[in-house]
Amino acid sequence: MKILKRIFLFLFIGHLVYIVLCRWINPPITITQIVSVISGDGLSRDMISYDEMGRSIKLAVIAGEDQLFPDHNGFDIKSIKKAMKFNEKHPNRQRGASTISQQVAKNVFLWQGGGFFRKGLEVYFTFMIESLWSKKRILQTYLNVAEMGKGIFGVEAAAQKYFKKNAAQLTKAEAAQIAACLPNPKKYSVKPLSKYVSVRSAILLRQMNSLQADNDIIDLIR
Repeated sequence: MKILKRIFLFLFIGHLVYIVLCRWINPPITITQIVSVISGDGLSRDMISYDEMGRSIKLAVIAGEDQLFPDHNGFDIKSIKKAMKFNEKHPNRQRGASTISQQVAKNVFLWQGGGFFRKGLEVYFTFMIESLWSKKRILQTYLNVAEMGKGIFGVEAAAQKYFKKNAAQLTKAEAAQIAACLPNPKKYSVKPLSKYVSVRSAILLRQMNSLQADNDIIDLIR
């Protein structure tokens, strides 16, 4: 029991230190990226600063993934309740309600997939990064580690792969296409442009135009 307690204490202190460090430094690698390499999809990424990302992609992912991101504490309770009701009625068509903060917790500290144990850990890590990181740091980390195609991680790698330009140079339409693939980047293709990405990116463009007048979002993406 003493050994187990020491191991638990060591792991607790270790992960807490790692969370704090990731407030300033980029994660060296994630479990999802390791799996991508092992599975043969490869690993293409290029970590960049918040300013180097530009405004378009920040606005696009907020529009597509979490429109209440500037305002919530890591969890969108209304969306979670709606998703639970939908999933009860449609067990074969599961709908998620993860915020950008929850996705960062999963992508940086955990692994893909479901299960109550992983979901429980996701809640814990979401709470921790919302407490210790700024919203800009959470969004920056998300845009650096999210998978945006097979073996393509982060917006800079995606911008170079799909449009042969830096992330800061992406137009709103290009950023919307990248954001549109995020629900399933291995299935929904940006290049060649899949039907799903084409339709969804047009919807995101309209939402981006509406959201760019929100003062909280303006302050966040500048």
